[in-house]
Amino acid sequence: MLTGRIAITGASGFCGGVVARAAAAAGATVVCLGRRPGPVGEHRFWDAARTPPDLTGTDVVLHLAAAVGDPVPGRASEAAFRAVNVDGTARLLEAAGDRPVVWVSSASVYAPAGPESISEDHPLGGMTAYGRTKAAGERLARGAGAVVLRPRAVYGAGDPHLLPRLRRVVRGGRALLPGPDVPLSLTAVENLAGACLAAIGLPAAADDAEGRRARPGNAAGWPAGVHEIADAAGRPGGVHKIADAAGWPAGVYNIADAVVYRRDAVVSAVFGVPVTHLPVPLVDAAAAMATAAARLTRRPPVLSRYAVEQLTHPVVLDISRARAQGWTPRRTFADFLNSLPPS
Repeated sequence: MLTGRIAITGASGFCGGVVARAAAAAGATVVCLGRRPGPVGEHRFWDAARTPPDLTGTDVVLHLAAAVGDPVPGRASEAAFRAVNVDGTARLLEAAGDRPVVWVSSASVYAPAGPESISEDHPLGGMTAYGRTKAAGERLARGAGAVVLRPRAVYGAGDPHLLPRLRRVVRGGRALLPGPDVPLSLTAVENLAGACLAAIGLPAAADDAEGRRARPGNAAGWPAGVHEIADAAGRPGGVHKIADAAGWPAGVYNIADAVVYRRDAVVSAVFGVPVTHLPVPLVDAAAAMATAAARLTRRPPVLSRYAVEQLTHPVVLDISRARAQGWTPRRTFADFLNSLPPS
């Protein structure tokens, strides 16, 4: 059993909500900080772009609050993202003092990759306001001795970003994708949540032969996979104090599923349609036109150059550094598909 008070920022969002539920399921007292209440625990209002957070009485901080998305290009968007992802981080780190901090970043901070897998030492060079400001926030977090996690393309039940964006490529009963098929890393939100809890030193549980612990029905109404996270974080049979935990050493850790996926297979499996490949120059030109239109309409681009880059180049994360800490990503995209209701 886990005892202590975990401050979780961004708990009203997709990733933060799953982390908050997992921490509560493990026995922690959860304090959710954000503009809206989280799914469990106490709520303390925090506007990351304007004010410092109230961390009174908390033992450790999991920071998932962020400005996310593919915004309208321009200085105004950059400033809005910076206010949350950089200035908000500075306020959080100052308020945290000597508390352990796990800062959730993104693989979007990396420069466009080559054919090899990407380690944590890969050059940074985010192509978007999101990637650039997350990289700047990272520098602050690393300077403060935080554990920094870099997941890529987080998916799961309630995902508001990845799958809705991919849905845009489906036209006329086919998925229109640029260039040839490529390998890529994805991150189940349950695997990210497990890494967040493991990073603050929660003990791992024994697994059954299939790599996950069997659990009874989901009477608490938590999303699929939360029970497994709770088991991996802190199982009944003992008391685990957050303040006494030996977490991961400060530094950066890539976080992704153990499986490397094929882009076309993922899209086809989710939407049940075949894939048609389009010439990359044609898609690049369409992205350039969409970006120009976004500047005129002040609306996010329907297709961005960053999205094209992510869909046309292999992006495979090397997760050996996180694995060396004893973390094992058990959830897969197949598990997610199996959890979906019949269509």
